[in-house]
Amino acid sequence: MKKPVVIIAIILAAAGLGAAAYFWQNLWGARPAILPPPRDIVKLLDEPKHPEGKAALPSSLPLKLPPGFAISIFAENLPGARVLALDPDGTLLASLTSKGKVVALPDKNGDGVADAVVTVLDGLNKPHGLAFGPEEKPRLYVAETSRVSAFDYDPESLTAANEQKIAGLPPGGRHYTRTLKFLPGPRDRRLLISVGSSCDACEEEDWRYAKILAVDPDGGELETFASGLRNSVFMAVHPQSKHVWATEMGRDFLGDNLPPDEINIILEGRNYGWPYCYGKRLHDDKFDAAGAHREFCKDTIPSFIDLPAHSAPLGLAFFTEEWPREFRHDLLVAFHGSWNRTEPTGYKVVRYKLDPAGNFIDVEDFITGWLTPAGALGRPVDILIKDDGVIFISDDKAGVVYRVVYEKM
Repeated sequence: MKKPVVIIAIILAAAGLGAAAYFWQNLWGARPAILPPPRDIVKLLDEPKHPEGKAALPSSLPLKLPPGFAISIFAENLPGARVLALDPDGTLLASLTSKGKVVALPDKNGDGVADAVVTVLDGLNKPHGLAFGPEEKPRLYVAETSRVSAFDYDPESLTAANEQKIAGLPPGGRHYTRTLKFLPGPRDRRLLISVGSSCDACEEEDWRYAKILAVDPDGGELETFASGLRNSVFMAVHPQSKHVWATEMGRDFLGDNLPPDEINIILEGRNYGWPYCYGKRLHDDKFDAAGAHREFCKDTIPSFIDLPAHSAPLGLAFFTEEWPREFRHDLLVAFHGSWNRTEPTGYKVVRYKLDPAGNFIDVEDFITGWLTPAGALGRPVDILIKDDGVIFISDDKAGVVYRVVYEKM
């Protein structure tokens, strides 16, 4: 009877060691993403005041910014704050995805702090993408997990009414957020909808997953704009080329340093490789072990810029012509932060220096300090850069929207 007991003990011990190894490799680094913030970022930014009382002094902050920039809390008590948008009157809106809400954050007295949190829409199914349409009468487009709708919007009362369904979308899976971006210019009124994959790496049964889709803003049939995109959560339009750029999250469980996350320039009708390839047309040997799609990878669009693996890039925004020359045309990207990495990475905003045509020159950190030895104070999500030297950044972990000001404008 002793022999079976010994065998069982050995099996259990091996299973325990295997589970411990899996946890260490894939889940130990998830602590900053999962655990509550060790301190309240609102209080940390409120303690050291700017002489005028508008923003914290950079030298005394937990968050570090370049010289000439100051940061403050624009709005708080916004759990799950994700996508930001300005309405026609310049009022900031935010989607609170985990709460099923879209809220407005008016600052009528112009003191750099939201006067109130006004509920525009409630009871939605994980609302994420927000966009105002090209129509003369304001229309607010909202992307929930399974649909895109348009509402008549009143910027004075901050209300939305008369819902019109624009498109049905597949149900949520691994990636349930949907993001919106109107194609630029008067000739093409199409609305782009980013729909992530339902899995980490798989062959999708529903053709609408892992793509950027297009639809007429009045509704109609969905079309594929670009495919092979595992999770391109956010999009932005380059100010010169008018091409759509998108961040892309690579798959998990290939180790700490693979695959790279990506910034892609989205070209209509092209395939970007997922699930068979990633980065600069690199074949995924783990998913496609037989190599059946190795040649297919050669015809896909490679990443434009490779980012550190598992950084989880989300919001991206270009500096406009109104900014000083040293920033003009550069790109800010929010690194939401890793969970599938033994040593956490990300949890910061990064600046990509570009020439006017969009060619990559250099990269540097823009805002750091959210990631601390005790945990993550927050996780940046979306970025909205205004012409007047103000940058808004949402944070779904701390539940705030930051206001960053360039004081030399």
